Amino acid sequence: MSEKTPKVPLISEDVDVTSTVPRGLRISAALAWRFLVVAAALYVIVEIIGYLSVVVIPVAIAMLLAALLAPAVRRLVQVRLPRGLATAIVLIGGLGAVGGLLTFVVVQFTSGLPALQRQLNESLTQIEDWLINGPLHLRQTQIEEFINNTIGFIQENQASLTASALTTASTVGEILTGFLLTLFVLIFFLTSGEQIWTFLMRGVPAAVRARTDTAGRRGFASLVSYVRATAAVAVVDAVGIGIGLWIVGVPLVIPLSTLVFLGAFVPIVGAVVAGAVAVLVALVTNGFVTALVVLAIVVGVMQLESHVLQPLLLGRAVKLHPLAVILAITAGLVAAGIPGALLSVPLLAVLNAGIKSLVSDRDPDPAAVGVLADPPAAASPDEDAGGDAEAGGEARPDDR
Repeated sequence: MSEKTPKVPLISEDVDVTSTVPRGLRISAALAWRFLVVAAALYVIVEIIGYLSVVVIPVAIAMLLAALLAPAVRRLVQVRLPRGLATAIVLIGGLGAVGGLLTFVVVQFTSGLPALQRQLNESLTQIEDWLINGPLHLRQTQIEEFINNTIGFIQENQASLTASALTTASTVGEILTGFLLTLFVLIFFLTSGEQIWTFLMRGVPAAVRARTDTAGRRGFASLVSYVRATAAVAVVDAVGIGIGLWIVGVPLVIPLSTLVFLGAFVPIVGAVVAGAVAVLVALVTNGFVTALVVLAIVVGVMQLESHVLQPLLLGRAVKLHPLAVILAITAGLVAAGIPGALLSVPLLAVLNAGIKSLVSDRDPDPAAVGVLADPPAAASPDEDAGGDAEAGGEARPDDR
């Protein structure tokens, strides 16, 4: 009998199978599973934030307001006022200013509403005349049929409209609750922000505590610069567009200017929406020519903002590319609606400054970060400026 030839394995048992996989495939697989892990972690974080949005959004807004009001509290503390009293003065003054402005806007809108309705009726009559005698040559019966269909649609969907009204009422309750929570958190951020930050840093490993502390302070410094510059830009936008509306004779100048001021806190998108509302009001009340003039005024103010104010104020303090701003606003709007659009750019500014600090600092010194200093002091992670190291509070070396 002939002996059988033993089978020779294609791959030796002593050879590592991994080494036979092409290097490009191994690198791609390693990157792929790491990407999946990071994506899963981010998804879980976003889901948790969405689930706790009733708490997260008020805290985030309180942080923005703390960045805006902390410099005023600091100045009052420097004149030897107790921090609690300084916080109370700033908060009462801020709430009084906002409340007075809103009251004035409501009064102006109420007093100008009859004239607006009269002008709106005249505009509707002109539109109807244009539809009948203009190039479309619609018949009166067609217009009346359209109006009747619209009324019938509203009557048929009355139940859903009522449900929407009830949902709006519950939303008002949520807004009121969020306002109270924001105010409560803001008080503690202004009175004891430094102690809160120091307490959080105790949970960071000692080997990276100084680096993390510095990155956090630089992130808050970037937020202070962002809010301060955005407020200045918002004032210029509101005043410029308001003067233009007053010159051309558009009604409701103060309410529209206030809308422009509030919209400017949502970069690019907010200003465009507020300007579009002003143009629409001008079109309805004063006609097509006035609307074109208002559009030119809005575009001119937006050009002044984008080419002069933002590079001068925001560019030196918060270095964000316009494309990054647009993508951040879009992502925030998709993920969390209007609050997401409002908070996305400040969050991006904080992350930008914090990550740069983590990457570039070799020997970080938290005490050298001027959180409430002028914007150039916080403009670059590589350039520290002396000042109070505070995150909504006063620097106290003994608190470290």
